[in-house]
Amino acid sequence: MHLHGFMPNEHCFTFLFAACASLSSPLQGQKIHAHFVKLGFQVDPFAVTALVDMYAKCGLVSLARKVFDEMNEKDVPAWNSMISGYAKHGDLVEARELFELMPCRNVVSWTTMISGYSQNRRYEDALEMYIRMEEDKIVKPNEVTLASVLPACANLGALEMGERIETLVREKGFAKNLFVSNALLEMYAKCGKIERAGRVFEEIGWARNLCSWNTMIMGLAVHGRWETGLELFHEMLNQGTSPDDITFVGVLLACTHGGLVEQGKRFFESMQEDFSITPKLQHYGCMVDLLGRAGLLNEAYAMINKMPMQPDSVVWGALLGACSFYHNVELAEKAAEFLFKLEPGNPGNYVILSNVYASTGRWDGVARVRKFMKGNQVTKAVGYSFIEVDGIIHKFFVEGQSHPRSDEVYALLDEISAKMKLIGSVSI
Repeated sequence: MHLHGFMPNEHCFTFLFAACASLSSPLQGQKIHAHFVKLGFQVDPFAVTALVDMYAKCGLVSLARKVFDEMNEKDVPAWNSMISGYAKHGDLVEARELFELMPCRNVVSWTTMISGYSQNRRYEDALEMYIRMEEDKIVKPNEVTLASVLPACANLGALEMGERIETLVREKGFAKNLFVSNALLEMYAKCGKIERAGRVFEEIGWARNLCSWNTMIMGLAVHGRWETGLELFHEMLNQGTSPDDITFVGVLLACTHGGLVEQGKRFFESMQEDFSITPKLQHYGCMVDLLGRAGLLNEAYAMINKMPMQPDSVVWGALLGACSFYHNVELAEKAAEFLFKLEPGNPGNYVILSNVYASTGRWDGVARVRKFMKGNQVTKAVGYSFIEVDGIIHKFFVEGQSHPRSDEVYALLDEISAKMKLIGSVSI
């Protein structure tokens, strides 16, 4: 352009910054930014918004914020770009602060916060933000909003809210969107509603992608329908869809829940030989769990020792759990030794080892574990549970007083306890 004697205007820079964002090319973007300033185009709000978006998407959030703060007129896209930048890099405190400062919000603003919370596993916050959006009644959710909040419902077990969202999905015709349908499928699968998950899976039909297959296989495997899960895996292969590492986690889980040791071993070999998929930590964890549940503790321990990567707490935990079931003190001590290093503050591991000692009459071992826990100030974690009422998730801790209606809760418990005593039952 320069070679032909043409000078770029502010509109050119808008597209140039967008191109740098798409290519994740921050160095080129900074060079263009310098030329942009030299030509005095900083007053153009569209170009400056594109600049903020470029820095945010390229991970240079501090530079994006500097440009954003210097803007005389901040439009909604500029706010959204800044919030998205913070959310994608896990800084949800800054993202929320900016969100609350926004003079005007659109569907992208709300969806960015909901998605940010979901992607960072802040599921309660994601659901709270969605409910607030509903109550606001100014902005209506779109496909991306619903696809972002459904994972929160899935991981919190918020079935009632998930069902409400499905009603909205069907009213708006969003079920044709594969991302929404897959999110709906995952929600029902994780909430244990396998029949409903199957219905969504069938409705997706030939539009299914690998995510659809993986979610359904995993849901069937986890909820005791391992045989159907394996049948679905073979159907997937017959339809020409190639599996990935996540597929084989579901397949190995199905073998674990079905007690199919030899078949699990064959699948573990097949993923490497037939599909060139290198086993990851999760696959080894599944195999250790499979062997351990079958009582093949020495074989499970040998597999851990052959792993090409360091086993994590899930792998050692699977072995310790199996040792507890089969009362194997020797291997339980070895597994616990590693778990105490990996999770020194996790009381569950100490309790399991103590139970292994107790089940074999090793009371000296029980005393030693308790002494160790006391010396290292390891205490049992406070238990808690989620209850969904009218689409609202309530979190209760054991003997907790943090819930805003805890006085009413305890009053009702006292009333129930008194009635139980009258009929001869003993409250717990």
